[in-house]
Amino acid sequence: MTNTYDSEDKLNKIIEINGIRVFNIKTNKFKTNTINVFFQDDLNVNSVSLNALFPSVLRRGCKGLPTIKEINLYLEDLYGAIFDCGIAKKGERQIMQFYFEYLSDKYTFNSSSNFEKAFEFLINIIFNPVLQDGTFNEQYVELEKSNLKMLVEGRTNDKVQYAQERCHELMCKDEPFGLYEYGSIDQIERITSDELYKHYKEKVSTLPIDIFVTGELNDKDIDLMKGRLKSIKRTAQKALSTSIVKKFVDKVSYFEDKMDVNQGKLSLGFRTNITAKEDDYYSLLVYNGILGGGMHSKLFQNVREKAGLAYFVFASLEKFKGLMVIESGIDIKEKDHAKELILKQLEDIQAGKISDYELNATIKAIETGILSLKDSQLQIVDFYLSQLIAGTHDTMENVIEKTKNVSKQDVVNVSKKILLDTVYFLTAK
Repeated sequence: MTNTYDSEDKLNKIIEINGIRVFNIKTNKFKTNTINVFFQDDLNVNSVSLNALFPSVLRRGCKGLPTIKEINLYLEDLYGAIFDCGIAKKGERQIMQFYFEYLSDKYTFNSSSNFEKAFEFLINIIFNPVLQDGTFNEQYVELEKSNLKMLVEGRTNDKVQYAQERCHELMCKDEPFGLYEYGSIDQIERITSDELYKHYKEKVSTLPIDIFVTGELNDKDIDLMKGRLKSIKRTAQKALSTSIVKKFVDKVSYFEDKMDVNQGKLSLGFRTNITAKEDDYYSLLVYNGILGGGMHSKLFQNVREKAGLAYFVFASLEKFKGLMVIESGIDIKEKDHAKELILKQLEDIQAGKISDYELNATIKAIETGILSLKDSQLQIVDFYLSQLIAGTHDTMENVIEKTKNVSKQDVVNVSKKILLDTVYFLTAK
């Protein structure tokens, strides 16, 4: 069997078995290859904490390697391979990820296949966990519950990220996106080993699974994957929902939290009315860059540099939900002045006050940012996973080309769709 690839850094689906899709991103620029296994589920208040917990319990051991110590020895024998798992939120999808990075076979000096060992390890970790009396090891579950609670409790340590997350959550408090992807302390504390194991068995047998392999694959590697995936017992695949993109704002909501801070964090949340599938998404991308995408942007130049009202200020998009948040760090007493000047920058764009420099610098910054993704296998994989979730089929080159075609008038047109939804202020006690 001969496999053809479009070109370097492109996504190619090579297998679909049992509701499991396998994609290859062919690249020769790294000495290591990666295997990423993603489970996708709808964000749901009843499952969010359970989904956040079970991958870390699985990480602690599997049949043949029942402890972290034995797993670490296995990784050392595999030329210092790296294994981890994680949780992410993309729109109203909760993503459970298992990640393995290993030395490419062409740099080893033996006949055994690192790819085979890496793939078999991940399948074993996910589908053959350590059990105790027919359920998860209770000690492992309690340890990981403690770790997860500490993670949730520690989310306030990074005040900038916390303010942005809180703005998102308050904007979407009646939508699935308003859930924190790691769940809540109360829910985590109530989870039992039996409940978690039952939940795990249901999810691994029904959720869509996407596997991304970076690096080159040969026919033997593909046959190996086909054989292993066919042997996994799966039931009917769950159909996932698409993200709700709210396209109206009844009234602007105002929220305030008080913490032990010296610097206020002002977050303005907007509905963009634009999904990643729409043609004017690329105009929105440029709009966001002109507004607050770097040192050339209106927010940086006018709010931070000229007015001196912000220690930092930037705008960012959540493309799966059609959201934009402007985040700023300010003197607490300057809240109203800063908010007024920030909103003035949006008004100026609507009025067509966009310089050639702002447009060209933004497009160049987007191009540089996209190309820099190619320096990291994880970022390449994340880019293409995001394309799958959004239902788009862009390559990195497509995104660059489409942004280069955006005109000033396109930016003005898109600016008129942006609606202020939520104002959040993190201030001192």
